[in-house]
Order: sequence, then structure tokens, then C-alpha cells
Amino acid sequence: MTTAAHEQWRPTLLLTRSFITDYVRNPVNLMMLVVVPLVFVLVAAGSIADAMELLRGRPGMATQTATAGWAAGFLSGLAMYFQIRSARMADRRLLLAGLPAARLLAARAGTGLLMACLVSAVALAALAVRVGVEHPLQVILGTLMFAVIYLAIGALVGAAVANPVNGAVVILLIWMIDVFVGPAGSGGDFVATRWFPTHFVTLWMVDTPSRHAGKLGDLGLASVWMVGALIIAGVVVATRSRTARRGRRTPGQLATALRFGVVDLRRNTVLLALLVIVPAAFVLLAKVTTPGRFLIVSVTESGTTSKVPFWFPDVHAGAMAPIGVGALAALVGMFVVVDAASGDGRLRLSGYRIAVVIAARLGVVAVATVAITAATMAITATVFDARQWPAYVGANLLIALTYALIGVVIGPLLGKVAGVFVAFLIPFLDLGIIQSPMLRPIPQEWAQMLPGYGVTRVLFDASLTARFDETLPLISAFAWLAGLTVVAAAVLARGSKKAI
Repeated sequence: MTTAAHEQWRPTLLLTRSFITDYVRNPVNLMMLVVVPLVFVLVAAGSIADAMELLRGRPGMATQTATAGWAAGFLSGLAMYFQIRSARMADRRLLLAGLPAARLLAARAGTGLLMACLVSAVALAALAVRVGVEHPLQVILGTLMFAVIYLAIGALVGAAVANPVNGAVVILLIWMIDVFVGPAGSGGDFVATRWFPTHFVTLWMVDTPSRHAGKLGDLGLASVWMVGALIIAGVVVATRSRTARRGRRTPGQLATALRFGVVDLRRNTVLLALLVIVPAAFVLLAKVTTPGRFLIVSVTESGTTSKVPFWFPDVHAGAMAPIGVGALAALVGMFVVVDAASGDGRLRLSGYRIAVVIAARLGVVAVATVAITAATMAITATVFDARQWPAYVGANLLIALTYALIGVVIGPLLGKVAGVFVAFLIPFLDLGIIQSPMLRPIPQEWAQMLPGYGVTRVLFDASLTARFDETLPLISAFAWLAGLTVVAAAVLARGSKKAI
């Protein structure tokens, strides 16, 4: 690089370095970019591959290889979203101070690419340790392309969606449909899935030619997706870079605080829509992509536990609903508390008792979990017939409350960025992998120590049998709920005291 070129790019490089420094100032953020892909690939990849082969009804797609791209894409999208949203006011001040928009965009893009390279490297290292890499060039480039495409998606969502819980759920919805309905998920060759962001990247990465990519080929169309997504994201972010939004908080006593907290949720029309769209997509896609085969599940009937075959299309949607409930509840519980932290601090400074503040905040979280459960159950009822509907709905509500409280605990301790990663990872691993009847009829013994064990045993009993037999697991589930309530109250109390 010539001296003139170096001097031209020096301010952009300095900006990029300052953005990275700001991001890693909270070491938990950096740790999550390493820990989450490691756990996703090392712990979950094998189980995900088994689940996808079960859904496809046949082996053959290298799903474990694709998990490196999945992890890199999801984390890159979320990281870029929070880069765009958290720095919006600072970026606006830089632009008003005379910084060229192109230079600011280049610095933000450079920051995102560095994070994408980090999560891709970690995911690839974990993949190499777990199963090895048969086609190194394809897998490395494919994982990076996953990350870059989702960087653009995260930037687009960041420019369009101000509320962080809405943005996180939108990215989760896009990723979920793209991954689980795409070629490495359901494996169906549907015309509609050919328009998914990572359709051609996935097929090229796992060395499975699509045969419908035309003259450009799978790599060519994947490159078009990547470049096109970056261009569109850059244009949208540039045109909206001078827009800023501000939120408001209204304090009050317990009844008033609870009422206005619920009003605040109700005003968030995007979130209300997502509470319908996400479970609808999750449950309905589970129904339409399920192969016709039997699934062996361990159930207890009249005190006797046995492994019973069930027709997979009849039970799959009912088993997937609690995963969506748990993930949404964890995210909403986390953001309800994190977004209200400054308002709760002002309440304490105004003389309100800490018990009132905690009760009001947990009350709002409870209302949100009821809304999530109601929306999911309404969709589930159209495609699934539980044997004990009241117990089934109650089990899903118990799951929502449990994981919402986990979100409440995670948010103040980890912050928004790292908290989103963990809030997604915990219910996904616990409910979707470890306790899943798709992967094993009976969870392993150590799984009984996790929050999802007792409540999922209750849920399967309510779903598949005519009589309730899971008293001890129900007691375990309520013990988890009580313990998490105490911990959540302690975390909120600590946060309120620090705010004074």
C-alpha cells in the first residue's frame, strides 16, 4: 500500500480500532463470540445432525459441517445488529461533526468483518476437532460467506428495527426458517427455499450440487447473495444514518407501574406481531416438514414407564411448541428487565420501595409470558391434539415462566449483546437437544439436573397420555421456578441498589 493510500485509509482504520475497543470493553461480549460457537458446534452439532436426518427421513447431507456456518451466521447477525443500534447516536454525532458517511460505513463494516472472522474461526476449529473437515477450502469459505450474509441481515434489521427485543427476534426468525427449512434442515428441494439467503452457500459448502444454479453455479449464486446483501445493507444504513429514536418510561406505584409496563408492551406492535409470527412459523413448519414415520417416546401410564411408538407427524408440532415458547420467553424476559433498568433506578431515587419495583417488573414479565404462551397455543391447536389440553397448556406456561426468569437473571449480569447469545443458547440446548424425544426416548441422567427436565416430562405426559403420572417431575419444575424467582428478585434488587 502506498503512503498516500495509507494516509487515506488511516482514519477508517483508527475508527475501526476504536469500535472494536468499545465492543470488547465488556469482556463478556468477546467471550460469548468464542464460547457460543464452541458450544454450538462441539455439543449440539451431533444431535442437530441426528434431528435433521430424522426430519429428512434419510441420511446423506453433511449437516454437522453446515453447523459451523449456522453458528457463524447467527452470531454475526446479532453482533452486527447491536453494533448498528447501540452506536446509532454516536454515529449520528460523528456525521454531524463532518465525518464522511462512506468512512463511517467502512469502519462499521470492518468491525463487523473482524467479528465475523473471529466467530467463523472458532466455529471451524470446533468443527475440525469434532468431525474433521473433508473439503477445507469449501468449508472455510462457506462459513465466512454465512457470516458475511448475516452481517448484512443484522445491519438491515438494525437500520429498520429500533427495539432490541424485536430486532433479536426478527433475526432469530430469519435464521430459524433459513436453517431448518433449508437444504441442510428439512432437505426438501422446494422452489421457495431456493430464495433463502444461504441456500446455495449451504449446498456448495457441503459439496452437494443443487443442479438448479444455472451457468453461475452454486458458488456464483452464493457470491451474488453475499455481495447483493452487503450493497443493500450499506445503502439502507447510509440513508437511515441520521435517524434517531427515543424511548420513554413512566414511573408509578405498584399497580400503576405494572399497568404502564403492560401498556408499554402493548404499544410495541412489532413485538406483538412477532409473538404470533414466530410460533406460527416454528410450529407450522414443524408440521409440514415432518416425515411419515414412527417416533419412540418414553411415557408413564398408570405408574408404568415404557417406550411407546407414536406417529411422528401427529406429535412433532406439539413437541416443538415449547422450544419456541422457551426461546421467546427468555429473550422477552431479558429485554423487559434490561430496558427498564434506568426507569427502575429513577423509581428508587423517587423513594419507592425496592419490593414494589421488583414486583412490578416481574409482573410485566409474567404478563409477557402469558401472551407468548397464548399465541403459541392458539397456533399449536390447529395442528396438534394433546390428550390433556389443560395440563399441556399449563406445562407450556411453566416453561415460559421458567425461561423468562432465566432471561431476567441473564440480562443484568451479561448485558444485551452477550445476554441474547446465552438466552438463545440455553433453551435451544436444554429443550431442543438434551430433553428432545426426537433424539432419545429417555434423557440422560445428568439432564435431570437441568431446568427443562421436569417440565418436559410433564409436557410429554400431558401430550401423549390420557392420565397424569408425572408428579415428581412437576414438583421439580416448580422447585426450579421458585428458585429462579428468588434469584431473579435478588438480581433485580442488586441492580436497583446500584442505580441509586
